[in-house]
Amino acid sequence: MSQDSGSVTGMNATELRAAFSLSGVYALRMLGLFMILPVFALYAGELEGVTPALTGLAIGAYGITQALLQIPAGLLSDRIGRKPVIIVGLLVFAGGSVVAAQAESIHVVILGRALQGAGAIAAAVMALTADLTREHQRIKAMALIGMSIGLSFAAALILGPLLNDWVGVPGIFWITAVLAFGGVGVVAFIVPRPAALQVHREAEAVPAQFGRVLRNPELLRLDFGILVLHMVLTATFVVMPLVLRDGVGLVAGKHWSVYLPVLLCSVLAMVPFIILAERQGRVKQMFLGAVAMLALAQAGLYLLPVTLVTVVALLFAFFTAFNLLEAMLPSLISRVAPVDCRGTAMGFYSSSQFLGAFLGGALGGLVQGWFGLPAVFAASALVLLLWLALALPMRPPRKLANYIHKVVAVDVADAERIARELTGVVGVAEAVVIPDEGVAYLKVDKQLFDEAALP
Repeated sequence: MSQDSGSVTGMNATELRAAFSLSGVYALRMLGLFMILPVFALYAGELEGVTPALTGLAIGAYGITQALLQIPAGLLSDRIGRKPVIIVGLLVFAGGSVVAAQAESIHVVILGRALQGAGAIAAAVMALTADLTREHQRIKAMALIGMSIGLSFAAALILGPLLNDWVGVPGIFWITAVLAFGGVGVVAFIVPRPAALQVHREAEAVPAQFGRVLRNPELLRLDFGILVLHMVLTATFVVMPLVLRDGVGLVAGKHWSVYLPVLLCSVLAMVPFIILAERQGRVKQMFLGAVAMLALAQAGLYLLPVTLVTVVALLFAFFTAFNLLEAMLPSLISRVAPVDCRGTAMGFYSSSQFLGAFLGGALGGLVQGWFGLPAVFAASALVLLLWLALALPMRPPRKLANYIHKVVAVDVADAERIARELTGVVGVAEAVVIPDEGVAYLKVDKQLFDEAALP
């Protein structure tokens, strides 16, 4: 099972049902979180007590509760079951949406957004996906979930302005609540029930591994990167709706006509850079180039005259680099993390991402309130330059894929013997055998690896 697998070929009916239903649940929840990004700054002026700082806090408030609770919620699902944690999380998320929909003050919206984030189901969803899939099909199911998140973000930037024109921001929150209740039905009646709960180290955070992950400088460098990436993204959307309305003169209901072509073209433009990075071994060059492009795009938004042409061109550059980094960072985490710590590393990576969204909203709003709207772009460019400086010493990781091999090990000594045998197979760079799980976690060079040679 390769980390890079994305095809559903070979998945049985239960695995397909689990993968698509859980992808849908996760995507609809993320859609609800993202849909206010392109419109909330335009609506916030109607609320009592509003300031730029509180507007930014409302946009990013979900991030802090999500960051704090997602790993604990995943660990709780090991004890009481995946479905109860996911269902309760969706109900909390729906409750937060209802609170925000009825709010007349900015403070109540902040409370609602924080409640939305408190419905932290990400880790439990990944754990349930692992429970419902065989070892050699698991990464395919997780890849579907990852793809659904990207699609939900793109859809949110288009649907947000359209729905705002139709039902307003309160209506978007009500729609979000309805989607969450629909997700509860999907989890209860469509998602299969796992035969047994088991810890899967490639999908879940393991407390005993926290120290190893938090002391790894390469992983911390990547965690800081995803924090900055989503910090800048959220800060951008604290002010971008105002730029399009007041600077460009585009009415709110037409903002989608900017985002749609920009997103489509940026995805197409990203592909050659991915090919250069992966097939020609230029991962570090493409990574650093993308961070530099983000910084230049933000600097351009600060320095250049505000016209439709300049904003569209700079947003295109921004999202091309953003999409490239969104694709590269999880792969780099997977390659850098110790072979049996992938789930723990991804857990802290996801928490860093949500923390970045919170900081982007909170700090973006503060900067706007203190120094004006253009200063948000200048501050973002400076933070990106700091990331670029910290990323310069990064060591390009070997191009290794994760692979899970079922084994029978009765004790630690037996596991160590099997691990030595596995590392003797051509193409296997690293192997750890976990007797309790009955699997070996491998990192393999796909060009050399011969699956048939595994003992």
